[in-house]
Amino acid sequence: MKLFIVLAALIAASLATDCMHCICNKESGCKPVGCAMDVGSLSCGYFQIKQPYYDDCGQPGKKSGDTTETAWKRCADDYNCSSSCVTAYWNRKFCTEQLVGDAANSRVGVACCIARVLCQPFRYKSKCPNKGQCEQMSRLHNGGPNGCNNSNTQGYWNSIKSCCGCT
Repeated sequence: MKLFIVLAALIAASLATDCMHCICNKESGCKPVGCAMDVGSLSCGYFQIKQPYYDDCGQPGKKSGDTTETAWKRCADDYNCSSSCVTAYWNRKFCTEQLVGDAANSRVGVACCIARVLCQPFRYKSKCPNKGQCEQMSRLHNGGPNGCNNSNTQGYWNSIKSCCGCT
């Protein structure tokens, strides 16, 4: 039984690696290509990461004193850093605002009445029910937090799937 669990974990890790490599190939030929304009803003590096995506993935590799822009561009052109950003983005938790107590019934401006922000155990990937790990990662990477529900990401996913044979 232990051998089966170890083999299953190795297969899952291999599929994730294959998927990540296919995304990298699709975005840059898996090369540190610097930055270029893409749909009105800069996309950088191996995975063509935009700055808001870098912010959402937790700004890996950012050092004390770095501007976000400097850290983002450096991370994007470092394979290990940028692949960790893609994985962190896929695993990112999202939060919801909740009005509580009398604040929920108040007619006073909403900004004064938000009592707390709840971070639920929902991750971007949870917005992709009934989709395999690689499809989740691919479509979220290409289309943002709602990428799995955006038909414009289907072609991107098809090209990744044909590369790795993943689901």
